[in-house]
Amino acid sequence: MGFADFLSDAGLSMLESWVTTRSYIAGYGPSQADVTSFKALPAPPKVEKYPHAWRWYKHISSYQSEFSSLPGDPSKAYTTYGPEKSELSINPKDAPKAAEADEEEDDDLFGSDDESEDEEAKKKREENLAAYKKKKEGKTKPAAKSIVTMDVKPWDSLKDDETDMKQLEENMRAIEMEGLTWGASKLVPVGFGIKKLQVNLVVEDEKVSIDDLQEQIAGDEDHVQSTDVAAMQKL
Repeated sequence: MGFADFLSDAGLSMLESWVTTRSYIAGYGPSQADVTSFKALPAPPKVEKYPHAWRWYKHISSYQSEFSSLPGDPSKAYTTYGPEKSELSINPKDAPKAAEADEEEDDDLFGSDDESEDEEAKKKREENLAAYKKKKEGKTKPAAKSIVTMDVKPWDSLKDDETDMKQLEENMRAIEMEGLTWGASKLVPVGFGIKKLQVNLVVEDEKVSIDDLQEQIAGDEDHVQSTDVAAMQKL
């Protein structure tokens, strides 16, 4: 019979029982069966009342950016999934805790595990599973980045010479490193007519060493006295 209306306690109880022993609505990985069921819920199930449904909901929500590419038939209603028979009570705490006798979906994402399945169906199931695992393994995480505010202090002799400060900044921005992006800058008074250059920059943490960058900036000995990291925050 499939799932009942998720707007009712009976429907949520049915979902709770179904995912008590499953990570996904059908098969061994996220599919359109999960997407359709997820979208049918107006809000996350209450964790204190439906803990397994809540766990499933939070897990599937992590795939939202991939919903359109997950395998399966997106046109099927969520009521076509779930148990074929319903003997659930309104409160899920009274529902059976075990579901070992539940039958697998006829349209299992990767096919049946029945030993009697024909060789062609078995091969197709294994190919689908391998393709899905390969797709997941091929995904790369975005590079970790930080935004840095750096103070570049000139020699006292540059206190009245704006041209030299411009040259200092030009020399600094001429430094190129993979994973380094220069941002906005400004001159900040520090006293006695001296101004320091304050610049923002974004770095990829694995590619750019802040210490190495400071050494390169300080290499402009005619203009730079010292550098300091004023602020640093992960993006």
